[in-house]
Amino acid sequence: MLIAKVVGSVVATQKDEKLANTKLLVCQIHNHNNEAQDSYVIAVDSVGAGTGDMVLYAAGSSARQTNITKDRPCDAVIMAIVDSWDMDGTDVFKKWSEA
Repeated sequence: MLIAKVVGSVVATQKDEKLANTKLLVCQIHNHNNEAQDSYVIAVDSVGAGTGDMVLYAAGSSARQTNITKDRPCDAVIMAIVDSWDMDGTDVFKKWSEA
């Protein structure tokens, strides 16, 4: 699993029939310290993610293991929306800030 931030979407009206009814999102890859990298992936969304969400995604053959992507021609799938993560007891990311 890898971490990324959803930064956009892809609309493709003409696509393989096995990709019908899938939402495609543009994800900017982040490292373990939540630093944006200069790399992007287009992923099928299986969890209802949206722009601005930090997500976990799987790539390669693992991407075809969700109910939505099984036997479909995809190389990346979003399978979780991240609420928070920490490294060595230090918060790296929190979806909601405490007010």
